[in-house]
Amino acid sequence: MERKKRRSWLVAGMLAMAVAVAGCGAQNNSNAPGVGDGGKVKKIGIIQILDHPALNAARDGFIQALADAGYKEGQNVTYDRQNAQNDQTTAKTIADKFVRDKDDLILAIATGAAQAVYNVTKTTPIVITAVTDPVKAGLVQSMDHPGTNVTGTSDAVPIGEQLKLIQQILPNAKKIGFLYNPGEENSVVQLDQAKQAAPPFGFTLVPQPVSGINDVKVATTQLAGKVDAIYVPTDNTVVSAISTVVEAAKEKNVPVFASEEGQVKQGALITKGIDYKKLGYQAGQMAVKILSGADPKTLPVETAKDMNVVVNLKTAQELGVKIPDSLLQSAQKIQ
Repeated sequence: MERKKRRSWLVAGMLAMAVAVAGCGAQNNSNAPGVGDGGKVKKIGIIQILDHPALNAARDGFIQALADAGYKEGQNVTYDRQNAQNDQTTAKTIADKFVRDKDDLILAIATGAAQAVYNVTKTTPIVITAVTDPVKAGLVQSMDHPGTNVTGTSDAVPIGEQLKLIQQILPNAKKIGFLYNPGEENSVVQLDQAKQAAPPFGFTLVPQPVSGINDVKVATTQLAGKVDAIYVPTDNTVVSAISTVVEAAKEKNVPVFASEEGQVKQGALITKGIDYKKLGYQAGQMAVKILSGADPKTLPVETAKDMNVVVNLKTAQELGVKIPDSLLQSAQKIQ
């Protein structure tokens, strides 16, 4: 009889310990992403307007930010990665798919992608990145108070700082080429900014439009014959063919000044610009807030927190361009 009682107490004790351990486990995991809402896996649609290193870096930075916050792909978050191949009809089709799939959040990379998504949904949270002017693009009411289902990070660059670089390196330069696709609203915005910023430096801006990637080489060759330097904005069409721009300009011994680091890595001379992976990471941090309950309407659109001078020493040597020591001391150098 005593043996049966001891066995009953032992079983009861083991059951109590199992319940306690299970309870502790549930308590320890209650703050993990996805657990607080019944363990729902978050669905995030990603659309970028086309494939090139800067936009790819922004996408990777976004995903890294979510991973650092506990959102592990295949466990508590899934990504539907889509590329519009620089076609707005394709972008709309992708946007429609995300809405139909009832994604929890959409990442839109570049202005065209963001506009395509915003045109089809005013309720699904949209986080943008690599969008130059979200206000002029019609995505938000203001940078500080978006007032819509859109927020994120802008890749607006200080064009005055870029022109200052040109003057420091080429003090005798007068004519500056501006290579851009007028079909990209973000590039038109930058052209307007460059027109306002150029006169104080004594520069005459020479815009050169391109209608597509196939036009880039001819347009660059024509432009290089008329200017002392070429500036490439964050134009998706031109940037996707930056190696072509660099080679065509080099044939005329004309340096190419860039708006972001990825262009310098591909042969442009120098920039004081954006690290797109960091910009995407900032957007990812904002997405984490939204997935935790924050309202995009109240989250200010952010710009890049850090601007770095990046110089391609090989390009400088090939062009016979001397970079001032004052710039080299703090610059990131690409050999």
